[in-house]
Amino acid sequence: MDWAVLADFGTAIGTLVLAVATFVSTRSANHSARLAERALLEGLRPLLLPSNFTDDAQKVRFMDGRWLTVQGGRATMEVDESVVALALSVRNVGSGIAVLHGWHIPEGPYAQPATPEEFQRLTRDIYLSTAYVGFVQVAIRDPRSDAYRRVVDRMSAGEIVLVDVLYGDAEGTQRVISRFSVSRGPAEHDASEQELFVTVSRHWNIDQPAPRV
Repeated sequence: MDWAVLADFGTAIGTLVLAVATFVSTRSANHSARLAERALLEGLRPLLLPSNFTDDAQKVRFMDGRWLTVQGGRATMEVDESVVALALSVRNVGSGIAVLHGWHIPEGPYAQPATPEEFQRLTRDIYLSTAYVGFVQVAIRDPRSDAYRRVVDRMSAGEIVLVDVLYGDAEGTQRVISRFSVSRGPAEHDASEQELFVTVSRHWNIDQPAPRV
């Protein structure tokens, strides 16, 4: 028996076993790291829905100095020859703070959402906690824009006004586009006092897999 060959063979077997053990250990560690990352992201994930009718009213200030008061579950809009000012009462029902990025007025209910680069960026940072009611504000200051014309035409025709809202978590990731609908409800007194109600129809994930197949 060649003891030198046998020793080399034993060393090779030992090295192979060590390599397999290292591979299994690394794979397990990577799996654990992915699970930990998913748990962390889940703890940061926001999701916006309309607020409840029983939520408190909010006063929203715009850059031109105007104020709008919006009730829970509703929207408030002012339109003049130069500006459409719109405020929506919303809640963050996710598990982490939502940071609003911008808004877009889609062409219709079946239109695909715009790319994040096409959204109108907000002029201030708006953070929505999971503990309190919040708001989305839209200011369209170009009466020649498609967004202005779509909102004015739909409101004049008594149709639903659509607003896509782009937002993400506090780390700037897990971006979501939620499509909100603003429509008139039944008048309590006369047509001039009709309220605007808010609903949500779709959510699109930008940085995560789609929520539906």
